[in-house]
Amino acid sequence: MFNVRKHLFVPFMTAAALVALLAILPAAAQQAAATARGVPRMPNGKPNFSGVWAGPGFTHKVGPNDTDTPIVTSFDRNRMPALVPGAEALFHQAPTGDLRHDDPTALCLPDGHPRQVLAPYAQQIIQTPGMVAILYEYMHFFRVIPLDKPHPKEVDLTYMGDAVAKWEGDTLVIDTIGLREWTLAASNQWHSDALHTVERLHYIDATTAAYEITIDDPKIFTKPWSQEFQMKLHPTWSIYEQVCEENNRCEGGKCTPSDSQNVPK
Repeated sequence: MFNVRKHLFVPFMTAAALVALLAILPAAAQQAAATARGVPRMPNGKPNFSGVWAGPGFTHKVGPNDTDTPIVTSFDRNRMPALVPGAEALFHQAPTGDLRHDDPTALCLPDGHPRQVLAPYAQQIIQTPGMVAILYEYMHFFRVIPLDKPHPKEVDLTYMGDAVAKWEGDTLVIDTIGLREWTLAASNQWHSDALHTVERLHYIDATTAAYEITIDDPKIFTKPWSQEFQMKLHPTWSIYEQVCEENNRCEGGKCTPSDSQNVPK
């Protein structure tokens, strides 16, 4: 075992070397603790998040046969800082009568990032040494996130944005920009096209991960803010095929009878 006390008092140890030593100790301790808890790891020693997870939109009370219960989850308004002067109309956008604006998911339009994170549907992570992919059951959206690469100089604005990742010890950090103006967590709360999110994921135990997301939207909020959730690994789960348009009898709230309801009596 490395004797910290012995080496701290070696006369010829430089200040730079001492700082470097102290910097690696928390990461080393974190890795040792995670290993003791049976956290799965890649061949390169990094935690392996591969598998199907119940994200923040579940209770994480695992029942018989590896079940979990979906719940309605949203961002906590009490965690959000004050709005930038004049941003109220952008954050709380008034209904227009057009569902593409007022409730876009009712028309099977994407909920986008970061709202997708809160959906009560499973998500599958596929991890390699140079990339992390997240497959979302809801609408079959996905994110392919390279490790240790910068964002492109020019980024198109999209529903899911441009994401890159890096490791901070045993914590996977995902940085996302290039998000089009869209709903933040509910149809009446919007983010701007300046939104920048940082997600941090690390294991608590072999089947539980802590998930923290930081929201930085300088057109809306006076400062960045964060909220913490958890994710639960479900070894027996698979991603199902979920198609919003299939058998969609209530598009935009205008419901039509099903085939069984039209059977003559």
